[in-house]
Amino acid sequence: MAEHVTARTAPAAARRKVHLRVQRIRPAYQQIADELRTQIVSGQIGSGDRLPSEPELGKAFGVGRGTIREALRVLASQNLIETRRGATGGSFVSAPDPERTVAALGASLGILVDTPRLRLEDLLEARLLLEPMAARLAAERADAETVSAVVAAAESQREPLDPKSYSEHFDFHATILMATGNLMFTMMGQPVADVLRTRLHRAEVVKSSEWDQANESHRVIAEHIAAGEPAAAEQEMRTHLNDLRSLYQRAGSW
Repeated sequence: MAEHVTARTAPAAARRKVHLRVQRIRPAYQQIADELRTQIVSGQIGSGDRLPSEPELGKAFGVGRGTIREALRVLASQNLIETRRGATGGSFVSAPDPERTVAALGASLGILVDTPRLRLEDLLEARLLLEPMAARLAAERADAETVSAVVAAAESQREPLDPKSYSEHFDFHATILMATGNLMFTMMGQPVADVLRTRLHRAEVVKSSEWDQANESHRVIAEHIAAGEPAAAEQEMRTHLNDLRSLYQRAGSW
């Protein structure tokens, strides 16, 4: 008599679990935002162009008005569109703006650094990797006009009657990032500097002598860049940032 194979007596190979590859479907509003973003970035929809109305977009994508509104909110949060009210209002395409992107990144980092996910030490470490190389590239690439801007930023003095005037210090670092001629250096480094600037302003832990030391370091870095000395500029920037570490740590624990 033939044996009947049951689930209990079936070979182990026949009872193996099937692993399904489930592809997660993205929400409709996200797919629509992705499509519109692609068209904006590629230039198919130009800066200043007015997007179709919400009902028109809903008809084109086959979705409801609420889904379109969510998609437009995503694009607005990425500074790709702006909404104007009134008879001539609507959603208009904005030109991608590096400054707005940097500001948005700085705001996001400022929130994260107050959580366990991102520590102040993480920002300091990232800056120590980025800015010395920026100083090196500035010394290698900066033209006469850019060198003049670096030197002017280094010579800009803090207002002695305002001990909280930190802008000159950070302006120098921003100028170094821009002097690389590589926009990514500014977009990566400036948000970090913005968070650190806010920390110092809140903590009020900087002594006048520490600013004097920082100003002197800036002057030396600028001299190396002006002289076209990449290795010296990189090393001096690294030394400068290491000297500042304790200052930021005090501010972080305030």
